[in-house]
Amino acid sequence: MLKQNSAMRLLIVSGTSLEIKPLLNELGKGRSLKYDLTRFRYKRFQIDVLITGVGMVPTAVVTGLALGKYSYDAVLNVGICGSFNREIPIGKLVNITSDCLPETGAEDGEHFLSLIDLKLLDQDEFPFNSGKLVNHSTFDSKLINGLLTATGVTVNTVHGNENSIKAFVKANNADVESMEGAAFMYSCKIYRVRFIQVRAVSNYIEDRDVLKWDIPLAVKNLNYFLLDLLNE
Repeated sequence: MLKQNSAMRLLIVSGTSLEIKPLLNELGKGRSLKYDLTRFRYKRFQIDVLITGVGMVPTAVVTGLALGKYSYDAVLNVGICGSFNREIPIGKLVNITSDCLPETGAEDGEHFLSLIDLKLLDQDEFPFNSGKLVNHSTFDSKLINGLLTATGVTVNTVHGNENSIKAFVKANNADVESMEGAAFMYSCKIYRVRFIQVRAVSNYIEDRDVLKWDIPLAVKNLNYFLLDLLNE
C-alpha cells in the first residue's frame, strides 16, 4: 500500500467533525492549509482532513478545490448513514461501491423523470455508468477489502416518513443514503483519483425517531476502522 521510504498522501473528507472526532484527537495538532484543509503527520502518512459541511453542494465544491490544489495517493470519504436494508446491523461499516442522485430530474404528473429520461444526460456519460457513479478503485488492504459492499443514494432531504420511504424504495434500489456521498464520488472521478466511501450505519430509515439511532456506536466503529487502517 505504501511506497518504500515515502509518505503516503491521504485526503480524508467528512461532512462534520463529529463523525471523525476520535481520529482528529489521535492525529493531534495539524497545520491549516487553503480551502479549510488541515494537514497532519501520522507515522508514514501525510494526512489532509477536509470538513466540508453537510450536503452535496459544499461537498462537491470544496472537495473539487482540494483535489485541484493538492495531489493525493488516495481519498477517503467517511461518515455515518441511514440504511434502507435491515440486514445491515446498526454500527456496521459499508464500502459504498455505487452512488447516485435520485432526486435530480422533473415531475410529470404522478411520475418522476430523471435527467436520463429527459434526454439531458446519457446514462454512460462520464463520470456515470448506467446512470450511477461507480467506484472502480482498488486497494491492497485486507481491512478495505473485508468491508461489506453496499449501494448508496445521495439526497438533499433524508427520509423520515413512511409513505415517502415506501415510494422511494419502490423506485430506487439502494442499501443506504447520505447527503454527501455522490457529490464526493463525482469530484473524485472528475479528477481521476483513487477513492473510497466508507460509512457506518447509525439508523434504519423509517418514521423519524432519533431515540432508535445509535450515532455513538457508528462513530466509534468508523474511527476504530480508520485508525486500524492507518496502522495496517
